[in-house]
Amino acid sequence: MANQKVDILAIGAHPDDVELSCSGTLLRHIDLGYKVGLVDLSQGELGTRGNATLRLEEAEASRKLMGAVVRENLGLPDGFFEQDKKSLIKLIYAIRKYRPDIVLANALEDRHPDHGRGADFISRACFLSGLIKIETTNDGVDQSHWRPRAIYHYIQDHHRTPDVVVDISDYLEKKMACIKCFSSQFYDPDSEEPESPISGKGFMDYIESKARIFGRYIDVDYAEGFEVSRPIGASDLIKLD
Repeated sequence: MANQKVDILAIGAHPDDVELSCSGTLLRHIDLGYKVGLVDLSQGELGTRGNATLRLEEAEASRKLMGAVVRENLGLPDGFFEQDKKSLIKLIYAIRKYRPDIVLANALEDRHPDHGRGADFISRACFLSGLIKIETTNDGVDQSHWRPRAIYHYIQDHHRTPDVVVDISDYLEKKMACIKCFSSQFYDPDSEEPESPISGKGFMDYIESKARIFGRYIDVDYAEGFEVSRPIGASDLIKLD
């Protein structure tokens, strides 16, 4: 087994977290020639609709459509994952395996408690991954220490003021297609499953409207917003928009 270096690793507590909140940004960077990988902490097995097996199939369909080079599910318990050593080691292993320069992570605070906890969990794993004395499984994959340069927290259900805004105007249509790969979760007039906060007929309109709101910050049609927990470094202010 060999390492598969990526430039950006997008991590979500559930399958579809990444698609809903930052897939436009990922699509833009894939077009720019960067390698993108995806990691889901859980299978989303507690979701109101669908099931774990179906969501894994949907996640892979989205990965292929997006063009990400890899997608991995850590199988942590949906709703109950904790920052214990065993769970953190699983994510540390993945970070060292894919060696990302940038990590995109769950919202710092949100309606679903797994999102805020996921943000803390991912940040901690990124830090611990850089400690030389932490050892993970020795199975032929380089597990030498690695710490991403930056973590950007995508904004999810609750509106939050972004620190960074990325123009996704050329990628909104494909972003929506990636989201719709998770058909078990969203509006289906023929579904007999219970309604959920994201299964309503107007939810896709909400996603588009949110992208319009973020776009207003930088005077573009559509955008995605991110927060940071530490200041962003720059060596050339002229290159910042």
